[in-house]
Amino acid sequence: MGTQDTKDATRRAVREQYGHVAQEGEGCCGPGCCGAAATDIKDLSAQLGYSEAELQAVPGGANMGLGCGNPQAIGALQAGETVLDLGSGGGFDSFLAARAVGETGRVIGVDMTPDMLSKARANAEQGGYANVEFRLGEIEHLPVADASVDVILSNCVINLSPDKPQVFAEMYRVLRPGGRVAIADVVARSELPETIRTDMRLYTSCIAGASLVSEIENMLEVQGFTQIRIQPRDESTTFIAQWAPGTDVQDWVVSATIEAVKPGV
Repeated sequence: MGTQDTKDATRRAVREQYGHVAQEGEGCCGPGCCGAAATDIKDLSAQLGYSEAELQAVPGGANMGLGCGNPQAIGALQAGETVLDLGSGGGFDSFLAARAVGETGRVIGVDMTPDMLSKARANAEQGGYANVEFRLGEIEHLPVADASVDVILSNCVINLSPDKPQVFAEMYRVLRPGGRVAIADVVARSELPETIRTDMRLYTSCIAGASLVSEIENMLEVQGFTQIRIQPRDESTTFIAQWAPGTDVQDWVVSATIEAVKPGV
């Protein structure tokens, strides 16, 4: 897990990288992020599982092509629910969630990058989203009250945390009994070689920080989550290969959907 100084250094690197992405408006396959040639964001989002209707439904600039899946597809959001979006970026998934939960529902986006937060708030104003708010904070220390949300969404963000057990502890804390987790993230197929694990460029590109499926299952179980389901998406290797051209990262990591439930009382 590393020392506190190491964790803070990792967070700084991630914050700086995604601050740059927010300023430049480039997605995760843009030259400002992963070193690849720019990819059409709508085409990429379609590969991730978003429908054309979803892509058309959000303000321009909210979809930055930063995800690795579509957590909405497994979230099964209901009207009136309170949703928490971890690492909300430009607000893409938060705005889609807001449409699903309706006027009686609420969406809270949390991001640790001020530039991303400013972008998301501007997008919310542009789109007239009265039921969405964005808060500055780390996903290891959520600015959210205990037992206050029904669903947690996250899209390719938890792999970036240097303290994943703390992230899952915070998720458990803020969920109401019976609350659920719907995550799209990158997981490791096997133990990553040191050349990948120690490459900060690959870390901020959502690769080097990936955990094994068994490790994620254990972290969720330790916190008390049940109904844990982690499903790798083998087809994701096509776009993951674009994140670090000239390497074989697609042989080591894969996108997966992660579901879990906090037991009810």
